[in-house]
Amino acid sequence: MDTPHIPVLINEVTNIFSNLDSGYFVDCTLGYAGHSYEILKKYKNVKLIACDRDIEAINFSKNRLSEFGDRVNFFHTSFSKIIDECESLPIRGILADIGVSSLQLDKLSRGFGFDSEVLDMRMNQSDGLNAYDVVNRYPKNELERIFRDYGELREYKKIAKKICDEREKTPIDSAKKLSEIIGTKSHFGGRKISPATLAFQAIRIEVNDELNELKTLLESIKASKIDNCILAIISFHSLEDRIVKQTFKSWTKSCICPPEVFKCECGDNHSIGKILTKLSEVKDNFDRAFAEENKTGDLAAFEKGIKLIQEQFNKVLEEFGLETIDPTGEVFDPNLHEALMNQPSDTVPEGSVIQVFQKGYRIKNKLLKVAKVIVSSGASA
Repeated sequence: MDTPHIPVLINEVTNIFSNLDSGYFVDCTLGYAGHSYEILKKYKNVKLIACDRDIEAINFSKNRLSEFGDRVNFFHTSFSKIIDECESLPIRGILADIGVSSLQLDKLSRGFGFDSEVLDMRMNQSDGLNAYDVVNRYPKNELERIFRDYGELREYKKIAKKICDEREKTPIDSAKKLSEIIGTKSHFGGRKISPATLAFQAIRIEVNDELNELKTLLESIKASKIDNCILAIISFHSLEDRIVKQTFKSWTKSCICPPEVFKCECGDNHSIGKILTKLSEVKDNFDRAFAEENKTGDLAAFEKGIKLIQEQFNKVLEEFGLETIDPTGEVFDPNLHEALMNQPSDTVPEGSVIQVFQKGYRIKNKLLKVAKVIVSSGASA
């Protein structure tokens, strides 16, 4: 069965779970079943727990995965609840690809895209709250909160006011109308992404309670009796990424005593696993994902920027009065990165290497990120 979507990081995901030889694999975000299909095809003795809150994803994937017969069990539920459904099974792998799916973005009837004539954004269309409710019924201070906290918009007050002013005239009943009100062109703060994109993201997160869903999933895994299991999270939004990193880090801590305690009093036995893949180890994966996912032409600009930085390291830095750095060092040296990214846009010549670098890196920063941890049972409260 043909699929309209190629899953991101497919090779990285299958390799992460290379030790799967039996037991159950939990796909928390089934979507078009791209990751699950490859896992089932590659690891013949593994069974699948296929979870998605979107019934369209479940129905599509039942057909796509039909060749695997009774190796697949489907659950139409939120991923925050899936571990409670199956923790008694021998789970050896868990994958969650966080955020909106291609299935949802591709269909204008779902109300996620700028051109949609509806305003919905529910991942589970049986849920009560939708984007229309948020946009037309939330008080101004609540709109400000979600645009500030979930969209990380600098002009969150201005955008909230524009929405409130417009909805007083007539209800905002389509994503297309909402995008026109907010604005789809980048015009503030030197950002290379439109305010509407960030505002839509914020509304979607609010409608689907996405951050709490992720937190609950992680908490349920920690509280479960799952043992000898690899967990991989693919995240897009910086808030999601932060939650995952902080959680993984906390899971590695054996001692949880307060910093001021001189001698351990907690038993020093609270670690439930170890991080197997860190940011530096998956940087190449980011590059490959960028190459696969970006079709806008900015990839060439990014590659040009990297090449020029490598070739003209000190020349560029000296031009802007910055301290030179050994050109044989890491391209993404933190000092260099900070210096380049912090150059005010009005001081950076059009077409210069720094402008190209800034543009490329901001796009690169939107890439999907993957983190991996192995979870063991026996965590103490």
